[in-house]
Amino acid sequence: MTKIPAVAFAASVAAALTLLGSVPASAAPKEKCFGVAMKGQNDCAAGAGTTCAGTAKVDYQQNSWKLVPGGTCETTKTPNGHGTLTPGPAPV
Repeated sequence: MTKIPAVAFAASVAAALTLLGSVPASAAPKEKCFGVAMKGQNDCAAGAGTTCAGTAKVDYQQNSWKLVPGGTCETTKTPNGHGTLTPGPAPV
């Protein structure tokens, strides 16, 4: 049986833990954030008056959403306030 020096073992464990701890950005959790999309730049299924992606009629439309990194929606500032996790009214 071969003995592995403690330093080499510790280095290999540290490397393995680093790989396990890193999550690619594409795999990070996302959330729907309403009221932050610019006109025509919303993600799919915006709500009443829209059919799918790119159909927001005005900037920061309250019933249209963009996918944002998890936990950032309600801290995203717009001229109309912050993003929300629930849709607001459709524009008139």
